[in-house]
Order: sequence, then structure tokens, then C-alpha cells
Amino acid sequence: MLLFCLLLGTALPALADGWRVVGDEQFAPYSFQYGEDRQPRGLDVEVVQAVLREAGIEYQLRLYPWARVKQMLALGDAEMAFQFAGTPERKAQYELVGPLRSGATVFMTTRKIPLADWHRLEDLRPYVVGQVNGYAYEGAFDRFELVRDSSAQNPRQLVAMLLAGRIDIIVGDRLQLMHFVREQRAEQQVRILPRPLVEMPRYVAFAKGDSARAQRFASALQRLQRAGKLDAIYRRWGL
Repeated sequence: MLLFCLLLGTALPALADGWRVVGDEQFAPYSFQYGEDRQPRGLDVEVVQAVLREAGIEYQLRLYPWARVKQMLALGDAEMAFQFAGTPERKAQYELVGPLRSGATVFMTTRKIPLADWHRLEDLRPYVVGQVNGYAYEGAFDRFELVRDSSAQNPRQLVAMLLAGRIDIIVGDRLQLMHFVREQRAEQQVRILPRPLVEMPRYVAFAKGDSARAQRFASALQRLQRAGKLDAIYRRWGL
């Protein structure tokens, strides 16, 4: 019992002082695991790390499946999570800080599908639209009645389903979808519809009411953005 108490005592300060930060493990090139030791990498990982350093915050950063990221934040197993879409629903759920960046949410299809572009959501009704389970994209689109396939657990799987002909259209971040298409050397097989669904800002999230941590991160982010100190990260990853 004494040994247990001593071990507990040495563990508590790290948990009390450091932030447990979690993000999506399948959101390349923004966040993904690399190498045999599965180190977090990506544009958003680098931005988050830079802001935490600027704020003088000790932290542990890990990447998990998206459903687990949201669960960890909800259960208090993480102090901060990224990268959340800036939808009204998310703003009602969390303390959102940012945006870290913005990205175009687009529709991608194959050259076999005759749809040249879309103007109203009704234009998508004849098709099976694939999306990642648990992702929020844009309020009107999320609520609109469409034939949807939400069986994909991550964007890489979503792209694979499109290339296999299991679904007609997929929705997602332009830079990310093209990253996975290039992995498959399938650029000639796909088309991105010209009109984007939305230019979607991406945020970090804290539990609702955790305003102290949110403000500390926000202040550091604003300092770096005003000084242009994040621009090199954005350029390096092609944003």
C-alpha cells in the first residue's frame, strides 16, 4: 500500500500540471502517425505544438480514432482535442478556440459519374454520398435528406470506397482527400466538383465551461498568428 501511494504521489503532479491533448489519427496531412514509434505528425500537430510551447504549457499529445477523441474529451480523459469543424452544433457542445486554419470542404466523385457540378443539395439526391462516421461537415448538408453511406471510419477508407465504386460521391477536406488519392496514384480517376460545400475553419476544443484553458490557448495562438510565426508551417504542408 505504501509503494502504491508513493507511485500515485509521483504521478499526480504530471497529470495535474500537464495537458492531455488528443487529435485524429487518420486526418493526414493534418494529423497522422508516422514511423515505427507512431509519432504524431502533420500540419495541425505542428501548429498545436507551437501554440502550446508559446503558452508555456506542458503536455502529452496523442492521436486516436476520431470517435475516441470525442469520447475522451467528453469523459474528462483529455483537456484539449483537435481538429473540430466550426459548426453551430460544435460551438454549442464545446469551448472552441481558433481557427487554427481553414480548409475547403468539397465533393469528390469519379469520372464515371456524370455530375459536372452541384448548385443545390437536391442535385446530390440521385447519388450515394459517402462520409466519415461521426464527422460534421456543414449544418444544412448534415441535416439534408440524402442517400448516405457513413460506414467509413476515416477519410482514407472513404477514398478507397469511392475508388472501388461502392459509393458515388464523397465529401471532405480538399487537401486531405487529394492526399489519399495520391497515395493510390489515382489522380486520373477522380474529379472534385468545382463548387465547394463550405470553407470550413478548424478549431481546438475544450470541455464546455473550461474557459481558463481555452483563453490561455487562445492568447498564445493570437500572438503567433499576429507575428506571422505559423506561416512557415502552413507553407511547408502546402496550405
